[in-house]
Amino acid sequence: MFDFTPATEEATRLLSGVRDEQLGAATPCEKWPVVQVLDHLMGLSLAFAAGARKTPLPMPDGPAEPSAHLPPNWREEAPRRLADLAAAWADPAAWQGAAEVGGVEMPAEVCALVALDEVVVHSWDLAVATGQAISVHPELAARLHEFWSSQEGDEGDLPLRQVIFGPVVEMPGEASVLERTLALTGRDPQWRPGLRP
Repeated sequence: MFDFTPATEEATRLLSGVRDEQLGAATPCEKWPVVQVLDHLMGLSLAFAAGARKTPLPMPDGPAEPSAHLPPNWREEAPRRLADLAAAWADPAAWQGAAEVGGVEMPAEVCALVALDEVVVHSWDLAVATGQAISVHPELAARLHEFWSSQEGDEGDLPLRQVIFGPVVEMPGEASVLERTLALTGRDPQWRPGLRP
C-alpha cells in the first residue's frame, strides 16, 4: 500500500499552471494535445477511484478516446477528482482482492500501480508540454520503475510494456529513476515542445 497524495497533489499543482492558450499544444502523447491529456486525467481519476471502491463505471463500448472538449468547470473538477482518487486508495479495503477498470480485471495492487503510473506519467506530459517543472516523490518513482521493469510477460515477441507503450527509449546509466521510468513507457525524457513525439 502507498499514498497517492504526493502524485495527485503534484498533478493538481501542474493543472493550475496550464494556460488557456496552451490547451492545443502538443504533448509527448502522440496525437494528444494538452486538452486531451487533461480530459484523460479527469476520466482515469473517476475510473480508478471507482475501481478502488469495487464499483466499476459502466463502459459498454470500452474506454473512449479522450475528448478535445473540456467541461467549463474543469479547473475545479479535475482537482476534485484527483483528490477523490487519492482518498479512494487510502482505504485499506481498496487493496484487497481484484479491481476492475475499463472492463479489465486485475489484482488490486496492480490496479493501484497502473493508476499511479497514469497520474505520474501524464503529469510529466503536461509539465513538459506547458513549460513547468515536475516533482515526483522518490518512493513513487521507484515503485513505478520496479513495476514496469518487471513486466516481461509478452504478446508475440514484445514485452507487455512495449505492446502498451511502444519501444523503450534507451537511456544513459546516469539517468534518474523518473527518466528511466518514462523511457520504459516509450517516452523520451528529453522531449520538449517543438520536437516530434
